[in-house]
Amino acid sequence: MESPVYTMGIDIGSNFIKLVLMDYSAQSVILDKQTEKIRKRNPEQVADEMIQNMLRKFNLKYEDLAYLASTGEGDMLKRKRGHFYGMTTHAKGAHYFYPDARTVVDMGALFVRAIKVSPDARVMDYKMTGQCASGSGQFVENISRYLGLSIEEVGDVSLQAENPEVSSGICAVLAETDVINMVSRGISTPNIIKGIHLSIASRIIKLMSSLKAESPIILTGGMALNKGMLQALEEQLVETGKKFEIKTHPDAGYAGAIGAALWGGFRHEKLAAKEKAVA
Repeated sequence: MESPVYTMGIDIGSNFIKLVLMDYSAQSVILDKQTEKIRKRNPEQVADEMIQNMLRKFNLKYEDLAYLASTGEGDMLKRKRGHFYGMTTHAKGAHYFYPDARTVVDMGALFVRAIKVSPDARVMDYKMTGQCASGSGQFVENISRYLGLSIEEVGDVSLQAENPEVSSGICAVLAETDVINMVSRGISTPNIIKGIHLSIASRIIKLMSSLKAESPIILTGGMALNKGMLQALEEQLVETGKKFEIKTHPDAGYAGAIGAALWGGFRHEKLAAKEKAVA
């Protein structure tokens, strides 16, 4: 029986930290995963606690890891062996979910990135929104908080909309002003939320068109499991006449961490082969 090759990937975002432990041998199996909200704490300290808890759970020591890889803001971690850029890890994570992936849309907290990937999950080209754009997960979370919703409720509420009101603001500040005006005019919460989703979906489709995206398109990141966002994307595809095939996955939020663990395993193998050749 083949011995396990433990690799760990940790994705430090602006709000959440995602951690994945994998066995890189054989089929690259996910052994466990964990998410922790940062909540104004020191991200490095939170990440270190998550790593220690995961190791204890599997009765492992740090030295048992073949590779600990970080992504996102994870370059701050002292104990990592390597750091991988977010586009690289999301491409790899999406390819892990669907090996036929040709375009990945990373729907993150601060921006959305459309990434064209090769058959072996390498980044070929990309387009992304600016950080001030009102097309990010953080913007959706801010608006949901203003409307008295948790981020987990937003998708279901969006599905209840009957006459959505689309925000005209490209900048997040102007878009938030639009929302305040909608509330004062008595626009219902579902119609406001659905309008926001439609606005973001429109920008995502423009990104994909600019990139000359190829299907299937795999959604990753926090917004990828938002049912309202998925519905808005499908509606915008019909309205614009685009024929993109959209896919997501239950572990879409872990795509960056999974990709980091996989690239870490790949680098471990390369380093081991190099050391063997030298010996």
